Amino acid sequence: MKVFDAHCHIYPAKIARKAAQTTAAFYNYTGETLDGTVQTLFAHGGGITKFLVQSVATRPDQVQHINEFIAREVAQFPDRLYGFGALHPDSPTLEEDIAHLRALGLHGVKLHPDIQGFRLDDPRCFALAEQCEGVLPLLLHTGDSRYDFSNPNRLIPLLRRFPRLTVIGAHFGGYTIWQEAARQLAGRFENLWVDCSSSFFAMDVAAGRALIDAYGADRVLFGTDYPMWDPQHELARLRGMRLAPETERKILYDNAAALFGLEGEN
Repeated sequence: MKVFDAHCHIYPAKIARKAAQTTAAFYNYTGETLDGTVQTLFAHGGGITKFLVQSVATRPDQVQHINEFIAREVAQFPDRLYGFGALHPDSPTLEEDIAHLRALGLHGVKLHPDIQGFRLDDPRCFALAEQCEGVLPLLLHTGDSRYDFSNPNRLIPLLRRFPRLTVIGAHFGGYTIWQEAARQLAGRFENLWVDCSSSFFAMDVAAGRALIDAYGADRVLFGTDYPMWDPQHELARLRGMRLAPETERKILYDNAAALFGLEGEN
């Protein structure tokens, strides 16, 4: 069975370990993380066909450098990698950044409101979303009980204002507030998909299956949040839920294939 991992972070080798540790510290995670390089991703990605890779720009001046790095990595491994670019809503050259991202052949945008410091219903985010609507899907970090940047009350206005904007809400639409997010989001928005990254570690099989049922098997993408988690372990967690074969196939590949137009790829 083909497997598409829709949520991986990668970094240049010289900063990868530090970047992975910094992200882990942001989430107060004290366990072992992987190092964030493409080579380690491949080494721990047995059973996974292709990876959506991206990174987050914490400052506007990082955007174009990050996107050039992602594009170079994808160019080296086009059969294994699928690239999303970074944007920052405070960039004074947002239109130029988007044009550059698209010229590099990147297929979407990753935003992390909690780390980047903006609310999803902020006019700055709306200005960015307006330029991406109908052109570039957004993979958004969503949810965190500690902050109020990306929780459903901030996401819902974005979804309503831009109905042609494809949005993937990472972490079942609400990291650490999974059930509340599902109550507010599931089944209500035609432009919302979710991924299951950084979620199953905190719940039992019944809770995980309940979230999949709430959003619907057609709306959930498999994602691992590498390097926070080992891709093989996350794949085992998903398969350990013993979903119906059709549901598992949709989550592991078919939904991403339809959303990103991967059907013709090997």
